[in-house]
Amino acid sequence: MNDEKIETNARPVDFIREAVEADLQSGRFDRVHTRFPPEPNGYLHIGHVKAITIDYGIAEDFGGLYNLRFDDTNPVKEDVEYVDSIMEDIRWLGYDWEDRLYYASDYFGQLYDWAVELIKQGKAYVCDLSADEVREYRGTLTEPGTDSPYRNRSVAENLDLFERMRAGEFPDGSRTLRAKIDMASPNINLRDPVMYRIIHEAHHRTGDAWCIYPMYDWAHGQSDSIEGISHSLCDLAYEDHRPLYDWYLDQLGIHHPRQIEFARLVLSHTVLSKRFLRRMVEEGLVSGWDDPRMPTLSGLRRRGYTSTAIHAFCDMIGVAKRNSMVDIAMLEYCIRQELNETAPRVMGVLRPLKVVIENYPEDRVEMFDARNNPVDPEAGSREVPFSRVIYIERDDFLEDPPKSFHRLAPGREVRLRYAYFITCTGVVKDESGEVVELRCTYDPETRGGSAPDGRKVKGTLHWVSAAHAVPAEVRLYDRLFTVEDPMGLEEGQDFLHYLNPNSLEVLTDCRVEPSLVSATVGDRFQFERQGYFCVDPDAAEGWLVFNQTVQLRDTWAKIQQRDA
Repeated sequence: MNDEKIETNARPVDFIREAVEADLQSGRFDRVHTRFPPEPNGYLHIGHVKAITIDYGIAEDFGGLYNLRFDDTNPVKEDVEYVDSIMEDIRWLGYDWEDRLYYASDYFGQLYDWAVELIKQGKAYVCDLSADEVREYRGTLTEPGTDSPYRNRSVAENLDLFERMRAGEFPDGSRTLRAKIDMASPNINLRDPVMYRIIHEAHHRTGDAWCIYPMYDWAHGQSDSIEGISHSLCDLAYEDHRPLYDWYLDQLGIHHPRQIEFARLVLSHTVLSKRFLRRMVEEGLVSGWDDPRMPTLSGLRRRGYTSTAIHAFCDMIGVAKRNSMVDIAMLEYCIRQELNETAPRVMGVLRPLKVVIENYPEDRVEMFDARNNPVDPEAGSREVPFSRVIYIERDDFLEDPPKSFHRLAPGREVRLRYAYFITCTGVVKDESGEVVELRCTYDPETRGGSAPDGRKVKGTLHWVSAAHAVPAEVRLYDRLFTVEDPMGLEEGQDFLHYLNPNSLEVLTDCRVEPSLVSATVGDRFQFERQGYFCVDPDAAEGWLVFNQTVQLRDTWAKIQQRDA
């Protein structure tokens, strides 16, 4: 390789890019080839996006290649559903693995042959200890492990037993193949790790061809080697596993990728573990992997998040060497910033309160011009109908308001967005004393929202015409967990103890302006004074369903200003 400096695309430099460039300049590698290796045992979550972005971004920056490889080594937990969802999510993010789609199961034959090679070298043996006994013999972080009584079997016996394991002669859990390394190693991963276990389960790709399956740690590094990966990029959880990967590759004498670890994403008020997310799905605590409260990409997409907002979030958090908690408000900030620029404005009343404007003609309907997006002048405008009976938000009226309340109250005048000033003249209550209707008058001289005499009002309300409004269901969301770190558990405490019982509120009597009657699944809007919302797949003809994407209030930006 020549000494010419490698050209990279203009973007922030981090320690991984510095290491990759150094490898190219030194001649350690003459190309860049990365991969994203998900296990197909659940849906991708926002934490995976950081890894995908790093893997793909490094390859793109250095003109290299990017593989998608499923590490499908455990048929008990894997499913084609997860494979399909992962590919859909990666495409949604805008990444293309082209023709480089692989599976660890593609290499089961080669992995088996390599295991036989290690047995022949005296570096692997068949062990009859149970899983519990293996853990007991392994020792602790401060005490060395104890050799398995089967560690010194002969090469011939190990080859015979391993072949019989492969042939299906033994039941699940009765035997394993283990690497013979060092039971006294300070790194527990090197204390004779299991390479193969017996699982009599059909695999989603290989069917019943195998009844022994490689452990992740055995398949991972060798799969990278087979594919010619130059840089194996992974989170810090795999740092202690790197010596094991190195040992396997060195014993086999095959291509040796360089592993570089980075800090994983830890997001507040949620969990980023497929194991824990799957538990919530299986126990019915959420409606599925795509529940809008979930941190999965399918859940975020259903809630109204865009791939560009998620990329902006990843750019903001950057690439670090140490794990740290990221406030989920930062993710909300990113989608709020984008939707402020792009989302059409509409009026929707979530908790309707009927208002009769008594001096407005009963048969009259006026059309008012409303801006679609004040941030984008080219977005144009739309017409919204106004009539004698309208709905306002129930929270916009108080019969006995405090001084700080500037919305509607008896005898008080407010502005209706785009329309007129109205004054509350009467209150109608039901038998229980609840306010069910307001009587008001309007000032016809204030059309468009301003008074010719220059008088001012402090409150401006959104509204919809009762005769023209479209019924809708609106789903409001709160944090999935009540604490910032639900995994920072007290002893004996289950993470579900912190599950927020009020994370979902469903409103079924909402009214939205008629322009939304043609809205389709995935369309995003700002409900004025309410927040940003997205049409849910549950919507049907004549029945709109909206998910709240994010509130209007920007808590993260305020926190930054406070701490500055």
